[in-house]
Amino acid sequence: MTKKLFYEDAYQTSFTSNVVKKDVDYTGRNYVVLEQTAFYPTGGGQPHDTGTMNDKRVIDVEIVEGELRHYLEEPIKEIETINGEIDWKRRFDHMQQHAGQHLLTAVFEDQLGYKTLSFHLGKEVSTIDLDTETLSNEEIQNAEKLTNQLILENLPIQTKWIKNQEELATYTLRKELAVSENIRLVIIPEVDYNGCGGTHPKSTGEITALKILHIEKQKKLVRVHFVSGYRVLKQLKEKHEIIHKLSSQLSAPQEQLNVAADRLLQTTKKLEGKIDELTTKLIQYEAKELILKAETLREHQFIKAVYQNRPIHDLQNLAKELVTSQSNLVVMMISEFQDKLQIVCARTDELEFNLNILLKKVLPSIHGKGGGRPSFVQGGGAMVVSPEKLMNLLVDTFLSTKE
Repeated sequence: MTKKLFYEDAYQTSFTSNVVKKDVDYTGRNYVVLEQTAFYPTGGGQPHDTGTMNDKRVIDVEIVEGELRHYLEEPIKEIETINGEIDWKRRFDHMQQHAGQHLLTAVFEDQLGYKTLSFHLGKEVSTIDLDTETLSNEEIQNAEKLTNQLILENLPIQTKWIKNQEELATYTLRKELAVSENIRLVIIPEVDYNGCGGTHPKSTGEITALKILHIEKQKKLVRVHFVSGYRVLKQLKEKHEIIHKLSSQLSAPQEQLNVAADRLLQTTKKLEGKIDELTTKLIQYEAKELILKAETLREHQFIKAVYQNRPIHDLQNLAKELVTSQSNLVVMMISEFQDKLQIVCARTDELEFNLNILLKKVLPSIHGKGGGRPSFVQGGGAMVVSPEKLMNLLVDTFLSTKE
């Protein structure tokens, strides 16, 4: 079994070791097993370490079939000894997030009565799932405040190996353990006693700070998104840059951004209403122009039109305007939009033939899909024929179909 140096000293960043095994797994990934390692494997909600091994990148570390495997970007040569270097920035970040989770979990349970059901240490943000369906803003703020007070107290974070259940019974653990011997406890005196295999700093002060970003309500739980340590500064930097940019764009100081944003939204809403009003008038005007150009086919007034880069909702609005303003009318429109062909067909209500039947006959020619009511259909497909050729096919199919 590989000796786990990260349990002896979570701050150790380099080591040497003999190679016990070198192989390729079933997916073709190269891996090695060592006599001892400082690389932490994925487990307990904490991601694996990365780094190098004889200058070859270690991209994954997992325990598979009882082996602690180090997966390499490329295989190492036939040698017996390696020099390993872990990515300390990534390791310490994980230590800060994991220890932050211990404190946040303790506060939510001991002060507010909400147990943590699961923990995920993400690349940018970490989460805990709480056994509650609701969580108020006051509770969130209180939990964050109490957690940061514990960080400022710079409490020691200790680890201890427990050999058996008898010794374990002397500790009040936060949750029941799945193992009964060789148990590793992470202890923050008078705050948290927990079975945990992760890496942690020596004291809560090294977490530096914790910030709850937001919550997400699930079916029967609440997911809390948070960051600890240097990630707090990263979040602050990103948000400051966004606020600074918005302040410049809206010509308003930070404390007045919400007022400026509300004013902009109200203006935008008014402009959108005006645009809708003008668009309706344009549609009405265009409809009158099209009616003047209508043909007569099979004793019906008939309008056909082909457009370039016109979205389908424009065709829909125009077709609706035409069939509500004219009787005995059939409308066929096609638009070439974003390398697709779009079709809208409509008829006035007093006519009885089914446009769905017409559309279903034409759509296979463009590998398309569509449908609708007997009096109003729409569809689209691939640009395998020209819009003009598709229109000719629509008209010919209409003329050959019995009403």
